[in-house]
Amino acid sequence: MSWERRAEIDLSAIRHNVRRVAELAAPAQVMAVVKADAYGHGALPVARAALEAGATWLGFAHVSEALAARDAGFTAPALAWLHTPDTAFSEAISRNIDLGVSGWELDRVAAAAESAARPARVHLKIDTGLGRNGCTPENWEALLGAAAAYQEDGLLRVVGVFSHLSVADEPDRVETDQQLDAFRTAVALAENAGFDLEVRHTANTPAILSRPDTHFDMVRLGLGMYGLSPFRDQTSEDLSLRPAMRLVARVANAKTVPAGQGVSYGLTYRTGHPTLLALVPLGYGDGVPRSATSGPVHIRGRLFRSCGRVAMDQFVVDMGPDEDIAGLVGAEVVLFGDGGPSADEWAESAGTINYEIVTRVSPRVPRVYVEGSWGETGE
Repeated sequence: MSWERRAEIDLSAIRHNVRRVAELAAPAQVMAVVKADAYGHGALPVARAALEAGATWLGFAHVSEALAARDAGFTAPALAWLHTPDTAFSEAISRNIDLGVSGWELDRVAAAAESAARPARVHLKIDTGLGRNGCTPENWEALLGAAAAYQEDGLLRVVGVFSHLSVADEPDRVETDQQLDAFRTAVALAENAGFDLEVRHTANTPAILSRPDTHFDMVRLGLGMYGLSPFRDQTSEDLSLRPAMRLVARVANAKTVPAGQGVSYGLTYRTGHPTLLALVPLGYGDGVPRSATSGPVHIRGRLFRSCGRVAMDQFVVDMGPDEDIAGLVGAEVVLFGDGGPSADEWAESAGTINYEIVTRVSPRVPRVYVEGSWGETGE
């Protein structure tokens, strides 16, 4: 099969990671978080693999993402939690998508339930300290009261309470303990208000891996499902996780240049000696960070570094004076994944986090799904 650039997604790695976490979190259920097109890996194939491996819920930021999964035939319980006044609440309710509610949404969800002629399934979100979405502790009892009134009217059913942790990727931070205390208080108030909760959930990947006391009834598996570590001092291998994405391209051009040759826009890099330059047909239009400097790649099994600025469609690698130009055009370039550097190394070169490196790989890069053997197409 011919190709120029592609992101290879190993679905067997997805299944391995889900099983690994399911064992750690048991008896808590696992929600597979497939928002943002499954962190760039492809929402539908990843959702299918995750459910096959034991996940029981699907998590989405937006209702539109959850509706696409329903359109594709997924019937598993699903939650969407980030809304605006234009969110399609009625359609979500009609198609059995649970809705996260932080406050202002409650009236609109109730009205949508009346329009859909069926009660909404609602997870109330408490802001325990992250300061983004979620109801403040000061307004929590008022939200519970309003939700109870709508539940009494048959317009909704509160089936969950959830929150999100701020610093679980830094396990020694005391704020996680403080957030857990606030969460337990919010849950107790909800239960005292008469809500029969099916799921209480606050654990993200770092909390799943480092804080068993956060697991409750369900954990939300995001980054770890894709085989990446949320911790600075632990690798994927340390955590028994397998990275699922491999980003590769083929060398588009190669040439020898003299000392002093400028490379890419701004001429921020000049060769220090006669050398061989290889052109890689991936750029910031494909998701390679423009901010990356000395980005690592493997070509012919050896480590090289990008030089000069990343452009929209391409970047340049200085291969040194000793590499053979023969056969270099068309050679495989591994940016990260099996047989190459890690997404963490690219994150370091760009001053960002591994979450962003995989999520930003653009739709221009074809996704190819494999099963346990890189480069072999999976079913």
